[in-house]
Amino acid sequence: MKAHDGMYIGGAWRPPAGTDTIEVVDPVDERVIGRVPAGTAADIDAAVHAARAALPGWAATPPAERGAVIGALRDVLAARREEIAETVTAELGTPLPFSRKVHADLPITVAGSYAELAATHTFEERVGNSTVLHERIGVVGAITPWNYPLHQIVAKVAPALAAGCTVVLKPAEDTPLVAQLFAEAVHEAGVPAGVFNLVTGLGVVAGQALAAHDGVDMVSFTGSTAVGRGIGATAGAAIKRVALELGGKSANVVLPSADLTKAVTVGVANVMSNSGQTCSAWTRMLVHASHYDEAVELAAATAAKYAERLGPLVNARQRDRVRGYIEKGIAEGARLVAGGPESPREKGYFVSPTVLADVTPGMTVAQEEIFGPVLSVLRYEDEEDALRIANGTVYGLAGAVWAADEAEAVAFARRMDTGQVDINGGRFNPRAPFGGYKQSGVGRELGAHGLAEYLQTKSLQF
Repeated sequence: MKAHDGMYIGGAWRPPAGTDTIEVVDPVDERVIGRVPAGTAADIDAAVHAARAALPGWAATPPAERGAVIGALRDVLAARREEIAETVTAELGTPLPFSRKVHADLPITVAGSYAELAATHTFEERVGNSTVLHERIGVVGAITPWNYPLHQIVAKVAPALAAGCTVVLKPAEDTPLVAQLFAEAVHEAGVPAGVFNLVTGLGVVAGQALAAHDGVDMVSFTGSTAVGRGIGATAGAAIKRVALELGGKSANVVLPSADLTKAVTVGVANVMSNSGQTCSAWTRMLVHASHYDEAVELAAATAAKYAERLGPLVNARQRDRVRGYIEKGIAEGARLVAGGPESPREKGYFVSPTVLADVTPGMTVAQEEIFGPVLSVLRYEDEEDALRIANGTVYGLAGAVWAADEAEAVAFARRMDTGQVDINGGRFNPRAPFGGYKQSGVGRELGAHGLAEYLQTKSLQF
């Protein structure tokens, strides 16, 4: 694992414009494991100019050829799978098996899907006396988060390249090493110079400069709703295309007919995955009053089993934030049945797997995104009450419904104001659209819907 001391711009590693650096810290033991440049507006400007210079040639490349290049990138990522997993584990703290299965394998799968889509997507269609062309947006500014650092990069870069766009990436400052590894893979795969560019840096400096740059045609951002609101305002003022994948407060609705044990155990596992640092985690479990006490007991016992399995949170600020939410939940009347705010280890940014019972819809822990291994269990009286609670937040990113009869679960899911709903533990589909309603974002990622975000239409009339 090598930390580059430059920016990947125009197909080469270049010295940064400034001298400031960002320390990369291992959240398990709080050691500094690397340093990367803290990019400035000048670095962003150089990267955008490189991307714009490369745009005409890349956009004119036949889609099948673009797909072949993305396929080569997928192959390089697959060959470096173990290095990817070890890098993510070092800078994010996730256990190595999880890093292999999710942080490495999922991006490889997504890259492969766009290699195929680029070759098969309909970029031109006939509509009556018109030919409708689906053309690239242009230069894309991609700003990615730390919780799924490589997946979020690939979920933006791969469809943008498939569409014929060029990209400037500003990755999260907590996890820049895997972004540098991705730039190495881009170079090794033979992606033409300037088609992909990387600038590491702070969001308030490099990220803001990228979102505001006149040479950027579209901004794709994943992160908090608060930051997304500012980026959306900046992009909107310049009439730029914007895609925002933001926060979530997902409901796991256990209907009375459901297999309670399966619904609860899978639900707890979902919340604990990636140490709870998942925007689509089902952090609110809604259980009918008749099964509530049993569900709480089962959730507490299941959460306790994760005590030695969880990795840390990404940094001290995030750890303290999550502990603060646990303390606030207790102060507002929630009952602590597993875990708690106390540190489970002397070193590292760890938080105990926590379950709060007797949570009511108006409590802070039921309304705000915690982004840690914390589950709130809420009671409902009937299906309409459950629907009101499930839809009763400003978010609408993901959720789950459990019932003995699949049709019953689907009927409930259709009434939820959310972009993705798992039915009886349905598996994640990397080709299906992912994105939210309400303040969970604008636009969709993954599959053909994700590709469409980077295209605009032109109509030729005959």
